[in-house]
Amino acid sequence: MKAEHKIIDVVGAIIKDGDRYLVGQRAAHKAQGGLWEFMGGKIEPGETPEDALARECREELALEIENERIIDSVVHGYPEKTIRLTLIACVPKEGSTPKALEHQQIRWVTRDEMESMDFAAADRELIGRLF
Repeated sequence: MKAEHKIIDVVGAIIKDGDRYLVGQRAAHKAQGGLWEFMGGKIEPGETPEDALARECREELALEIENERIIDSVVHGYPEKTIRLTLIACVPKEGSTPKALEHQQIRWVTRDEMESMDFAAADRELIGRLF
């Protein structure tokens, strides 16, 4: 019988520009390396999801964001952990441009392009529900 994992709360950014969305490819040396995802990370104790997303966007993308709005969430069990991924829509603050600080690469893609990309399972589940 598989042991239950404590749920880890994480956030992901839905950053949209026209009909394109910003996604990142996880670094090869990290868990699920090489898979695509919406940028974000763990919610630290005392943080709101919006605060966590703003911090993660600064750390991972050197990006300042605004107009944060929770879109949806999903609980997904991976073999090594269970996460609750909350996706939050946001836009870059004027003059703020994303840079790949922690990902192999970042890319602006359309919804159709997402279909052929290898996304992490929780992200893939939300793509199917949201877009």
